[in-house]
Amino acid sequence: MSEIKWLAKPEVHDYAAAIDYLSLTMPVEQANKIAAELRKSPVVEFKAKDILRASRLPMLPKDNHHVNHNLKKIDNGQSIPPVLLVRGKASLGVGLIIADGYHRVCAIEALNEDLPIRCQIADLI
Repeated sequence: MSEIKWLAKPEVHDYAAAIDYLSLTMPVEQANKIAAELRKSPVVEFKAKDILRASRLPMLPKDNHHVNHNLKKIDNGQSIPPVLLVRGKASLGVGLIIADGYHRVCAIEALNEDLPIRCQIADLI
């Protein structure tokens, strides 16, 4: 297994992708506010298995096009951006939201569920 190389921060288009995704489940104004909070948040690490469990999302298979693409990038020593997470509210029945980077999470989970994933995280507003 290759070492995972990380970019220092998510790329500009990652925040735009997060807004696109979040605006499917909330008003775009709220999605924009959360993206602004994400941009200011520090990069932290959580284990791959914990991110998937908290998000309640299924593990995508290695042969998924986007998961496979990320695995190849990691294998080729290319840097990948941190993922963007939104901490849900248990009182609302909302778990962790992977606003951008679901396929990266699944790729890293496929390598080793205990690997740390770099991310930025903001609270649901």
